[in-house]
Amino acid sequence: MYRLFTTLVCSVLFLLTAAAAEKPNVLFISIDDLNDWVGCLGGHPQVKTPNIDALAKRGVNFTNAHCQAPICNPSRISMLLGKLPSTTGHYFLAPGFRDVDVTRNSDTIFQDFRSHGYYLSTMGKIFHGAADKASFDHIERGRGWRRPKKKLHYTVPGSHPAWDWGEVDVADEEQRDYKTAEWAAQQIPELAKKDEPFFLAVGFSLPHVPIYASKKWFDLYPLSDVKLPPAPEDDLEDVPTIAVDLSLNLTAPRDLWMRESGENIHAVRAYLAANSFVDHLVGMLTDSLASSEAADNTVIVLWSDHGFHMGEKMKWAKRSLWERTTRVPLIFAGPGIGKDGVCKEPVGLIDVWPTLSELCDLPLYNGLDGSSLVAQLNDPAKPRERPAITTFGKDNHSIRSRDFRYTRYREGSEELYDHRTDPDELKNLANDAKYKEEKASLAAWIPKINVEAVPGSRGSDSPLYGEGEGLQKAMKRKP
Repeated sequence: MYRLFTTLVCSVLFLLTAAAAEKPNVLFISIDDLNDWVGCLGGHPQVKTPNIDALAKRGVNFTNAHCQAPICNPSRISMLLGKLPSTTGHYFLAPGFRDVDVTRNSDTIFQDFRSHGYYLSTMGKIFHGAADKASFDHIERGRGWRRPKKKLHYTVPGSHPAWDWGEVDVADEEQRDYKTAEWAAQQIPELAKKDEPFFLAVGFSLPHVPIYASKKWFDLYPLSDVKLPPAPEDDLEDVPTIAVDLSLNLTAPRDLWMRESGENIHAVRAYLAANSFVDHLVGMLTDSLASSEAADNTVIVLWSDHGFHMGEKMKWAKRSLWERTTRVPLIFAGPGIGKDGVCKEPVGLIDVWPTLSELCDLPLYNGLDGSSLVAQLNDPAKPRERPAITTFGKDNHSIRSRDFRYTRYREGSEELYDHRTDPDELKNLANDAKYKEEKASLAAWIPKINVEAVPGSRGSDSPLYGEGEGLQKAMKRKP
């Protein structure tokens, strides 16, 4: 009996170990403030991102993917907790999810994978702030150069101290994001040798401000050739006052300064250069994986927390419910995923957790607000019923379908754009009667649960949170 019992125990342990070994690893790549200025998304005609483009060719590129909040903290909380901002009340840059009772004890996607036998390791910006200790077996502290002691540029009074850009005489190898990529690239072959599957989360800070890069990346974009994005000065005349007040903040005088000083083209060049630098770092990770024992058994997901305006709609920031801020790169590649797939269906970062769970054959965590994208990984043309939802502050929601964006603000004002004919969202169709049914269809997806902002939220008390005096005051261009 003892021998029989021992044999059974050993058999069970063997089967459990074998099952764990068969589960795919996960390489989870986060990029901060990267909008759709990526080659495979076509957001800017000059951008050079060969490594991200190659990754898209290896898997499925979701070209209509959107964040759930247009600023760092609530976007990352939403994605990593699997809950919409309207469900948790995390709408702004503070507080963190462990700092308030409503989400203090919430599990993250990383805790879910740890509980199913994965080894979790991380370096770089994954959360908005320090890495969550409960989420990882190993946290590697960031290191390397990020910004000089003195800014290269000074814009309008009141601009964030990090609002700066330009070419820096600092070797790539000494910069923080490079150090992160270097460490992760060294870890991949070591993690591949472990008995348990690994989940490696790697976060890059660029192209978040300050937007710096070395000469080699600036040289890719000669100044005389750089193209500015479309930014007609009358673009905001048909949008609601709250849309301007909510999103513009101090970027209105900043835009005026950028145009009049001629620095707009230099900032655009810096953003393009930083995107190419980060793309190189992504290549370091994918090259390391390709040469490791885990090459054929690792799911890669690459994403950005939100986009960024580079002068469009008179903005040099995020914090809006327009396309340039909500649209983000989202790419899946790896075992069981088709190659060279392009999915145009609306999806959200909220869908990443359930997708990875299904790809890794884990039970679906209870209560997630997103849904799996595996059906689209198998058939990128397969329609999705649900749209992508982005929220900025309580009761301000933007609903993105395949062809339209509908936005309703807390005081009832609206925007509607037809992306089939107006990809830059220049003509607000909300008051056009022939789109009444389209508006109603999209409005049906506005979240029914809209909880109050969590205690300690920063942003809801701002005088520009829907309480300003609109375009004429903000822009100071009309009497």
